[in-house]
Amino acid sequence: MTRTRPFGRLDDGTPVHAWTLGGAEGLSAEILDLGGILARLEFPGAHGRTGLVLGLGDAQAYHDDPAYLGILVGRFGNRIAGAACTLDGERLRLTANQGRNHLHGGASGFGRRLWTVEAPDASTLVMRYRSPHGEEGYPGNLDVRATYRLQGARLRLDFEATSDRPTPFNPTHHPYFNLAGDPAVPASAQWLQVPASGYLPVDEALIPLGEVAGVSGSPFDFRAARTLDAAFDGRDPQLGTAGGYDHCLVLDAHSDYAAMLYSPHSGIALRIDSDAPALQLYGGHGLDRQHPGLGRGLCLEPQGFPDAPNRPAFPDAILRPGTTFRRRIEYRFAMPGRTRPWEEVAAALERA
Repeated sequence: MTRTRPFGRLDDGTPVHAWTLGGAEGLSAEILDLGGILARLEFPGAHGRTGLVLGLGDAQAYHDDPAYLGILVGRFGNRIAGAACTLDGERLRLTANQGRNHLHGGASGFGRRLWTVEAPDASTLVMRYRSPHGEEGYPGNLDVRATYRLQGARLRLDFEATSDRPTPFNPTHHPYFNLAGDPAVPASAQWLQVPASGYLPVDEALIPLGEVAGVSGSPFDFRAARTLDAAFDGRDPQLGTAGGYDHCLVLDAHSDYAAMLYSPHSGIALRIDSDAPALQLYGGHGLDRQHPGLGRGLCLEPQGFPDAPNRPAFPDAILRPGTTFRRRIEYRFAMPGRTRPWEEVAAALERA
């Protein structure tokens, strides 16, 4: 049987519910019908059951959250410059919700909408949302299904979507990971490995400049595992422009995973598998202002390229009628133990 519980009400009286997948022994997740938010994710660590993602206490707090904690992101994850693009000769005007630019689907996007939950059970949660023509400026009636599946030490998220008109579409997922489970332990102390030989430099508004730059010799080179603290270089102009890490890493086409993350404090490790071409790396530095006292988490968001509708050289990000969009994001967890060498961490994740 699926477990569900009330998670408060929005200011307009709308009730929000939380749905639990998994049990008390291994990996467990709690997901809201508001925004498909991953509100809780726990796994056994060196200090007992450990919370792996940052979360908030009630439904309205999530609705008002400017940091997009845990949400399903859409229609378009990341940024579209000038909140506009040209599609098949027509100029689209989208909601400008970050200065003059469009971020994470607009003012409400997918993350502040109520999703319909269908036929849940102890390991699967299917959620649907119809985004009507004109919502946030996007053309077409778009039907999207997001399916969470928990099996053993793995949580898989599958997006599937169709539209009756061509529309920009680039969904992703926005949890903040701190595998230490302790806000006093910096998220930047986690070890990170990403198979990405290139990244997208950005301007002051965090819009890609259009080039794919090599990561070699830069703070964006995580091809060999290291902590963000060790990689950070305050003299790097890109880190200065963004105020820290908030950049899209271009995944190597031959890689069979998107990222690996490890906390020597809890002994817990995470591997992300996805068929997306890129991974947004965000260090969570905005949380110091948005949610003082919450601590920081690391966002690792598999997605298409930001501002792709305005960049013909970037991979196409237009969903057209008669086609079905599919994207897979899988989180697998392991407990190699505290302060283990990276080879043991990677091997434990391979077995998970």
